Amino acid sequence: MRLLIVEDEKRLAVSLAKGLTAEGYAVDVVHDGVEGLHRASEGSYDLVILDIMLPGMNGYRVCGALRAAGHDVPILMLTAKDGEYDEAEGLDTGADDYLTKPFSYVVLVARVKALLRRSAPSGGASPVHEVGDLKLDTAARRVFVGEDEIALTTKEFSVLEQLVLRAGEVVSKADILEHVWDFAYDGDPNIVEVYISTLRRKLGPTLIKTVRGAGYRLEVRP
Repeated sequence: MRLLIVEDEKRLAVSLAKGLTAEGYAVDVVHDGVEGLHRASEGSYDLVILDIMLPGMNGYRVCGALRAAGHDVPILMLTAKDGEYDEAEGLDTGADDYLTKPFSYVVLVARVKALLRRSAPSGGASPVHEVGDLKLDTAARRVFVGEDEIALTTKEFSVLEQLVLRAGEVVSKADILEHVWDFAYDGDPNIVEVYISTLRRKLGPTLIKTVRGAGYRLEVRP
């Protein structure tokens, strides 16, 4: 899943991004409200972590503008303020949850996971996807082929998840990069090929098909 952090305290933003990336999320970071609104409006994010006190445009206005434009992405607001009035104002503008600084990182992760579960189409429970003998459990982050559990790294799981969610369709290398790596990634795009090769070695050589010039397709077998 892809998260956007809009936070002007750069040290905090970087720390949160590193921690959430280690949890398996693709994380983008911006440091002002105007850019945050732009990215949240144009990007395909599963959740936005939004500070209230931001340069350019405060978090209340960013949240309100997103909701007015019809964007229903879950929003977790962060602020150094405290008090019921501030929380009510944040929620009135359309935020889904509210966290006051300083906060525990463990609590933030729990809030993020709760919001993502709440917004899931299944109505709360993270789905288990099955494609033939392959089973991918997004809640437990476990993968099985038949009865055998396959150990995957965080990035391997995320790449496979993109293919499983669109099983039978061609998924481009650019799509995988966008959803698994953040927008600031400027390394070799062939890194995707490295992970596809590793997945083939672990899951079997015929499950993921290369569609030349287009991307990759997870084969759907009866």
